[in-house]
Amino acid sequence: MLNPCGTTISLVAARTIVLCALAHARSSDFPPMTVAVLDAAGRLVAFAGEDGSSLLRERIARGKAHGALNMGVGSRSLAARAASDPAFVNSLVSLAGDNLVAVPGGVLIRDDNDAVIGAVGVSGHLPDDDEACAIHAITDCDLLADPGAADPT
Repeated sequence: MLNPCGTTISLVAARTIVLCALAHARSSDFPPMTVAVLDAAGRLVAFAGEDGSSLLRERIARGKAHGALNMGVGSRSLAARAASDPAFVNSLVSLAGDNLVAVPGGVLIRDDNDAVIGAVGVSGHLPDDDEACAIHAITDCDLLADPGAADPT
């Protein structure tokens, strides 16, 4: 999807990502999902929490997206780092003011030039399924999804 804003995600693209992520969740029969799209500066651009989403899902979705932006890697990489070096990731969580969730489901959004223009955080089901919703939504918008690597080395 053409991004008229240049280096940050457009409102149109962000809203489309939310709708596509929820559509993927519905087609997969996942429980109620929550989706947050942040721009490259970490500002909330689009958000939706389905009826029945639990109360912490909003903070979890935003924390996954913020964590990805704060560290410049998808939250799958943060999860792997948490497994290998929990003290480091605990320090990151503290520095981020508890606004970093180190499990899959936080995916960087890149443009055709590989520049980070935002991030998506999804919460509501298993982390791999949350991540799948984000990836499907980003690629449906003709943008590049960067979920991070399971082995960040």
